[in-house]
Amino acid sequence: MRLDAALPDRDWTVLPSGAVRSDFSAPSGPLAMVSLGDPSHPRIVLVPGVTGSKEDFTLMLPTLAEAGFYVQSYDLAGQYESFAAGPENLVPPRADYDYDLFVDDLIAVLEAGSGPVHVLGYSFAGVVAQLGYLRRPELYASLALLSCPPEPGQAFRGVSRVGRISSLTSPRIAAALMVWGLHRNVTHVPPGRQAFVEHRFGLTRMSAVDAIFGLMMRSPDSRSVIAAADIPKLVAVGEHDLWPLELHATFAEQIGARIAVYRTGHSPCETTPHQFSRDLLELYRRQSG
Repeated sequence: MRLDAALPDRDWTVLPSGAVRSDFSAPSGPLAMVSLGDPSHPRIVLVPGVTGSKEDFTLMLPTLAEAGFYVQSYDLAGQYESFAAGPENLVPPRADYDYDLFVDDLIAVLEAGSGPVHVLGYSFAGVVAQLGYLRRPELYASLALLSCPPEPGQAFRGVSRVGRISSLTSPRIAAALMVWGLHRNVTHVPPGRQAFVEHRFGLTRMSAVDAIFGLMMRSPDSRSVIAAADIPKLVAVGEHDLWPLELHATFAEQIGARIAVYRTGHSPCETTPHQFSRDLLELYRRQSG
């Protein structure tokens, strides 16, 4: 906790020493990826959410790599440096971003290296990570869900304060409201972080953001299959997340996962990375044991 409390503001475009940038050729197009560690070591894939990017895990990469893992993260199609990836690149081309696009990209990443893989899905990517397990369970060594929507269906209905009116808005309006909040820095992130948030929007496709909000308004229910999964599972969340903590606790119980709660908001990977990394490593020890 002391290390997390002492975190300085930083330039989030700067990756840790030794990290390698690359482009991964996915079904939807080139995905911007960062990797750190020895490729012969057990692999971790960290998947960021909507409007996010691989840099969201910058503060965790060294800890996980130093613990003996090969850590990779990539920007979702349409997000930040994966802006060129989209449904028009599929064979045959499709008109819209959909769940299959994001799941197929994830599976391609998992298949492209040693496995099985420790998979972490952050927010919307938590839904994608669950769907990936439903399709290819043999690729997973463990499953961690960070600030993941805790209810299927209209995922925003449980969001504090705005959940009751979320069903009355379109995906485009909901996405615009979230982006407005990020531009206005309503969560009061430090200046360096806010500068990076603004920088990302220069590349991120709003059509992809709108589409993902539409997908989150019809989230599939994967709970019974994930509950039966014979792999270690973790639900990680800040006590001031978008969704109330009791919903996350119920979700963790439903899928048979341990829950870890941090004294922060929606982004423990940024604000409590040492504590979160500690809990991930404990999860991975359970798998190896």
